[in-house]
Amino acid sequence: MLMTTTSYRVACAQDIPAMSAIRLAVGENKLRDPGRITPKMYADYLDALGRGWVCERDGVIAGFAYADREDGAIWALFVDPAHEGCGIGKHLLALATGYLFEQGHARVVLSTGPDTRADRFYTAQGWQRSFTAGDRDACFTLNRPAQPSFNKQR
Repeated sequence: MLMTTTSYRVACAQDIPAMSAIRLAVGENKLRDPGRITPKMYADYLDALGRGWVCERDGVIAGFAYADREDGAIWALFVDPAHEGCGIGKHLLALATGYLFEQGHARVVLSTGPDTRADRFYTAQGWQRSFTAGDRDACFTLNRPAQPSFNKQR
């Protein structure tokens, strides 16, 4: 039985071509036009506007996520279709939301196409969905988890 090695790390400029290829490989991605998301946009989120992470499986980038530090938003979360169902999206989402909560955001937001696998994924992860018929996107929010209080008197 072959073991798969999976690791997560902060994204770097050398990862941009692989991340772009993954984004374009996702069938339900409404931004499939490569001109809409430029390499500069990926580069800006490496540190200037937020942070990005990649998942590597056996040395190949299998997914990525980006968090927008200013807006407290998930800018991107994509998993290569060949690696779906392995928990990569959940782990990347946890990295991105954890980072945004550490930056002081009380809630994290994102939007995605309605009635898509992504829509169902975020709902299953416990995000609060808002959508009105006729809206272009379904919007989601995730509030910072309550911190346990250790100062309670007994």
